[in-house]
Amino acid sequence: MSQPQNKSAVEPAAKTRLRLWLKLLKLSRQIEGELRENFRVEFKTTLPRFDVMAALYRFPEGLRMNELSEALRVSNGNVTGIVDRLVNDSLVTRVAVPGDRRVLRVKLTASGKKEFLQQALQHEGWVDSLLGNVSGDDAELMMELVDKVFSNNSTEQSDT
Repeated sequence: MSQPQNKSAVEPAAKTRLRLWLKLLKLSRQIEGELRENFRVEFKTTLPRFDVMAALYRFPEGLRMNELSEALRVSNGNVTGIVDRLVNDSLVTRVAVPGDRRVLRVKLTASGKKEFLQQALQHEGWVDSLLGNVSGDDAELMMELVDKVFSNNSTEQSDT
């Protein structure tokens, strides 16, 4: 009886790539689920709210709603409700754009910045813990490989 061959030697590359995609998807969903639960328990908030605040933190001058939607790669409708609740919680404010009364920018308030920084610090710790068995060198290699996939499949740059 012969020894079974190495799976990668027998399996076509397309099948291997499909298995890779499924593993990446499973990992992404698992990490996202943990983060959602952590935000709910620790901050009584949601991951989408954190994402909106993170986008606004990167643009201290604020963003128009369509710019925010583009930054998050979601529809305006998805962002509007989140922004409304953040405004009600005094974490975000709407500011008129000089010269165009129809356009508003949304930006973090001082308390919004403070809250975001607390959440971001915790978020970083959670992700570090979830990926704790991946060395810094392995993380760099994995990011290079992901960037390789991005360069092959889109004109967008990875978010590093």
